[in-house]
Amino acid sequence: MSMAHGRDRILVTGWFSLLHGEATAGDVLALARVEEVLRGAGLAYDVVWSPGFRADGTHFADVDPAAYSRLLFVCGPVHGPQVEELHRRFAHCVRIAVGVSVVDPASPAVTGFDRVLARDGAGAGPGLDLAARAPRLPGVPVVGVVLTHGQHEYGGRRRHAEVAAGLTRWLAGKDCARLELETRLDARDWRLCGTPAQLESVLARLDLVVTDRLHGLVLALRAGTPALVVDPVTGGAKVTAQARACGWPALVAAEAVARDPGPAGGKPGGREPGGRELERWWRWCLGEGRDAAARIGAGFRAADAVADAADGLVAALGAVRGAG
Repeated sequence: MSMAHGRDRILVTGWFSLLHGEATAGDVLALARVEEVLRGAGLAYDVVWSPGFRADGTHFADVDPAAYSRLLFVCGPVHGPQVEELHRRFAHCVRIAVGVSVVDPASPAVTGFDRVLARDGAGAGPGLDLAARAPRLPGVPVVGVVLTHGQHEYGGRRRHAEVAAGLTRWLAGKDCARLELETRLDARDWRLCGTPAQLESVLARLDLVVTDRLHGLVLALRAGTPALVVDPVTGGAKVTAQARACGWPALVAAEAVARDPGPAGGKPGGREPGGRELERWWRWCLGEGRDAAARIGAGFRAADAVADAADGLVAALGAVRGAG
């Protein structure tokens, strides 16, 4: 809500408000649950945000403590000097902590509150976390991001760094859940898949893959998942060739993306031609591209599948042996 003055106004804060705190998904959902209750009761309030998380929000530097009669601290542990500073700065307010963990009941950070509606650690049985009953959220696309920074064999035609920078800058402005993925397998590193089946299981559960890798394209389509593909080589190379072999149209040239497509959002299509191309194929992939990817993926396994190089292997082996 917007900043406003009033004798009975409430200031809502938490670790998501503090300069060196952090905004976790759980904390922000807990805040949403508290806001739901405050709105339902017709109570006026403002929320303070850390400038590192919400640069456009209300920050403590903007707040006049005299404008508030009550302060709510939402979620997380109540401890430490930053919480104690809230008690000093808002000493005239009624101060309530809600949905919090009490680590040390004797701490000034805890005893400074007039009421502590604890989640745990206050001597009573644990209560349900506030995030559990937060309002339901709209779904957003789940997008796997598969990028390469190698392929030095292309020499001066390489645009990998510029493509990765342009793509990730654009993706940062999209309302989606981004999941960075790697086609490299390593059974010793828990962060990586150890088998192709593990990676394919992830890809099959995504709404979209954004990639500049040949196998990012092929493996996405094998899983029936649409891929927004950028060829990172000037003039096009193996990624472009493979998109054509697969009959996959959602392909953007390196030159377009490397021109800085700008962040998504704002004016439709972004500021530059590359942004418009990415936006167009993004919409297509999340629409009719889903069915197209499923058809192509099924076609890979069909009895009449398009030939690949292995289909000529036995004949080639026989010809080589005969020549020897």
